[in-house]
Amino acid sequence: MFLIRLVNTVFEILWWLLAARFLLSWLPNLDRRHPAVVWLQRLTDPLVRPFQGILVFGMVDFSPVIVFFLLRLVQRLINSLLFGALRW
Repeated sequence: MFLIRLVNTVFEILWWLLAARFLLSWLPNLDRRHPAVVWLQRLTDPLVRPFQGILVFGMVDFSPVIVFFLLRLVQRLINSLLFGALRW
């Protein structure tokens, strides 16, 4: 059970980091060179970059929707695998 809780906590932290990144992207006057913003982008870039530009309508990039959906899907898959392994 500890392992499942740990995995869920990691996914929850990742979800909040991604939410912060996407909310900050809507702020036009944000200093993109601020250390916190740079750190957040470095941390989340490996998840976001493969999906950027896939789902664009006008000036709005909906790739965050894909990332959030896949993140929850992977979380459920890992939880199912861990739960099944722990029942053995």
